[in-house]
Amino acid sequence: MNAADFQGPLLVTVAYVLVYYGTQIHSLRVKNRLSAEYAERGEKFDRYFGQDREMLAADRVQLNMLEHMPPFLVLLWLHAAFVDTTSATVAGAVYVGTRLAYPFALGSRVGRGVRALVMAATMPGYAVIAWLAGGLILVGPLGWP
Repeated sequence: MNAADFQGPLLVTVAYVLVYYGTQIHSLRVKNRLSAEYAERGEKFDRYFGQDREMLAADRVQLNMLEHMPPFLVLLWLHAAFVDTTSATVAGAVYVGTRLAYPFALGSRVGRGVRALVMAATMPGYAVIAWLAGGLILVGPLGWP
């Protein structure tokens, strides 16, 4: 194994982490802006127990990203190490793309029900996770004899 062989998965990992921190920054900016708006109106802003739909959307984007981070990164690197770095890189890039699309699909405010665009942004991501895992099951060290 050569470290240069893992350049693609490394770039995908860095991109994912940058997108993750971007969601944190966005959530913080929404919180600070809403806190100021609520204060101007003489209302108390409660991030965690309030029902501000914009704050809920920002938090949902960030937490959705966080909850998918462990399986994605683990499967990305296991697939790269035991199956193929190129396919891991391509699948990882698609996954990062779906994560980038998610906030736009969700919109800036959470409403009732799930928008069809949300499903269009999340389903390809689930397919990538399944594909990375499937490669390990079928081809990698866990593969069929």
